[in-house]
Amino acid sequence: MQKGRLVYSEGVVDVSIIVPACFNNPLKDDSISFISQVLTGKKKATIPISSIIGAYHITTQYLKVPRNVVREILDGILRIFSPALCSSISPDVASKGLEYSVIYDIEAWDGYLIALAKSLGTSIIYSLDKELSKIREVTVVNPFTQDNVRKYHDFIKARFKTK
Repeated sequence: MQKGRLVYSEGVVDVSIIVPACFNNPLKDDSISFISQVLTGKKKATIPISSIIGAYHITTQYLKVPRNVVREILDGILRIFSPALCSSISPDVASKGLEYSVIYDIEAWDGYLIALAKSLGTSIIYSLDKELSKIREVTVVNPFTQDNVRKYHDFIKARFKTK
């Protein structure tokens, strides 16, 4: 076990939970609150560093949020140096993630989340990704209210209609 890593994790945080924290939208406050609970240990979950990098990519490339704004927010999360941050991707977990990707015909990233969760002794993945819900080996938990998630999706759809 790596230094500073949580001894017990009840779940793994997907990139979809972090993205809303990076720009103004209906889920921003909920996202920041959930991430804060994880980083301070009030919620026993693991945030893969790769989720932080993925959030940067999605938010800047697809949602077109200015890079410096996103970098500052995500760098703030990293600089907390919380034991909830998982910095290593072991070859074994990555390999198992690729295997899940093939077995379930899902993105490699999602396969990695499943493998990481299992390696931590949990089956919970905190995510907005409904596709993951189809995988029997995991339980997808959306930590936000359905009403706020709907508002978020409506906000994203409206944002791209005008461009």
